Amino acid sequence: MSKAPTTAGMAEFSFLPGLVPEPMAPIGAEGHRARMRQRLLKAGADALADYEMLEMILFIALPRRDTKPLAKELLARFRTFGGVISATAHELRSVDGVGEAGAAALKLVQAAALRMMRQDLIGQPVLSTWDKLTDYLTAAMGHERVEQFRVLFMDSRNRLLADEIQGVGTINHAPAYPREVVRRCLELHASAVILAHNHPSGEPAPSREDIALTAEIVRVAGGMGIAVHDHIVIGRGKWLSFRSEKLL
Repeated sequence: MSKAPTTAGMAEFSFLPGLVPEPMAPIGAEGHRARMRQRLLKAGADALADYEMLEMILFIALPRRDTKPLAKELLARFRTFGGVISATAHELRSVDGVGEAGAAALKLVQAAALRMMRQDLIGQPVLSTWDKLTDYLTAAMGHERVEQFRVLFMDSRNRLLADEIQGVGTINHAPAYPREVVRRCLELHASAVILAHNHPSGEPAPSREDIALTAEIVRVAGGMGIAVHDHIVIGRGKWLSFRSEKLL
């Protein structure tokens, strides 16, 4: 004789006439997380608000914590999604509850995005992929809180060989040395460069020091047969090209 199903067993399933019973969606925190995963996979990232994206990243790293308040606190502190993942590990850990695991997860997202963008450029003719280049530089430098001086090294066919930070400085200055730029060109067998640096103030207009430094790099590099194609200044959501502005 068959046994009647137990009440405990019935609680785990929802029944519809003519259909095989299916497990009910989990409730509570696990249910919330499952629904967010399903929304991401079915509708894409645009279906999620910035705080929800951060919440999902954090609950992978912090499985026992309610990460929604933490995600909202990070956005309040750093203003945007890009601002959060671009914050330094020290700044992220200063937010109560983030810890080393949360900070590492957020920095991993930034590193993955930049690596994907950089791999789309390596080995490609840079001057014909200008939009990808400026998008990459904006993502890499647009949220930095101090100045970086970056050099993109190219071969004789203007294919990108390497992208390197040559100097990190203060909120309004990053050290750069023309002879070091040329020395690195010779090591990489690069025949051309594009210079780039960011302005944490958000405005990409070059200073007199920026113009003078660029002219000196052009002079020293030119003496070794190395072309300087451009110097790009990255602001907050906008950029400026020395060549377009006839400063080069």
